[in-house]
Amino acid sequence: MTPAEIREEILDILEDISPDEDLDDLKDDVPFRDQLELDSMDFLDIVMELRKRHRVQIPEEDYGALASMNTTVEYLEPKMRDIVKS
Repeated sequence: MTPAEIREEILDILEDISPDEDLDDLKDDVPFRDQLELDSMDFLDIVMELRKRHRVQIPEEDYGALASMNTTVEYLEPKMRDIVKS
C-alpha cells in the first residue's frame, strides 16, 4: 500500500470507530486525541482493525507511534508496503 492508501485506510477505520466525528478537517500533524474524542478503547479498536483487516501486528510499546496521521502512516508504511488494496 502507498502512504496515500494507508491514510485512506486509517480514515476509514476512524470513520467506523467514531461515525459522528468530522474527519474532513483532520490535520495530519496534530495528535488524534487533540482533534477527536477518542478514548483508550477507541485507540485499541484502531489497532485491532488494522490487525483484522491486514494482519498488521503492532506491539503495545509501539502504540505511541500511532499518535497522529503522519506518524501512523510513517510507522505503517514498511509494515503494509506489500499489501495490495482490494
